[in-house]
Amino acid sequence: MLALKLTLVPLFLLVVSMSGKWWGPSVAGWLAGLPVVAGPILFLLVLAHGPAFGAHAAQRSLSAVLASEAFNFAYAWTCRSRSWPLALAAALLAWFVVACGLSCLPTSALWAGIAALAAVCFGQSFLPRSASIAPAASLSRADLIGRMTAGAVLTLIVTSISGWAGAAWSGLLAVFPLLGIILSVSSHRAHGPEFVISLFRGMVLGRFSFAAFCLTLTFALPRERPLVAFTVAAVLAMLVQWGTKQMTKHSGQNSKALSVVAEE
Repeated sequence: MLALKLTLVPLFLLVVSMSGKWWGPSVAGWLAGLPVVAGPILFLLVLAHGPAFGAHAAQRSLSAVLASEAFNFAYAWTCRSRSWPLALAAALLAWFVVACGLSCLPTSALWAGIAALAAVCFGQSFLPRSASIAPAASLSRADLIGRMTAGAVLTLIVTSISGWAGAAWSGLLAVFPLLGIILSVSSHRAHGPEFVISLFRGMVLGRFSFAAFCLTLTFALPRERPLVAFTVAAVLAMLVQWGTKQMTKHSGQNSKALSVVAEE
């Protein structure tokens, strides 16, 4: 079990981090929208505490999308006029306050779904806008090792305190914005606040596949074997992610066509 805790999440982070170099930025972006951190952590929680605990944790992870968007919102607005340490502090405070509120929600897939939907609408409507496009930064060995180490540490913390914290906080902590912290700080330092804002706005689309993953686990874990439930959830998440990418692509093509027509 310890070997899984130390390798599962870091391995997923390695694949996502290196996919841009191996297969191009489109594949890297596609993979980054999937539950590459929360998914393995939820799987380890099921192995440790059983399917019922895992289903409850997955439900809380779904609602935790709102806390993640609160993190993005606070960082995006603060980084426009402040340095990255202040922006990060404001974002972590926002995450913690919202997560505390979510921990008090009734145990219900409906409430979790409403929280996730509110998060997506909130992100689309209230994040600052930016048209900035910055070149991709090269990933150093130190950055890669840092990401993998952070993933292993988060996994150890969540799985170690899960028995004490319970399913609710275990699910919330599984969606702690680890990737958000890494990407926002590194992007802020390398490219500036406008690029960070563009990054956060792009993350909103990935929430749909994450929601599909968590909802599937909520209903499948009490009825199916864990391996079957996670396989179905992962496949559905990939299908939803592919669908949102296709919708975005077609929307962009239609907008471009309309602009050409307007110019003519």
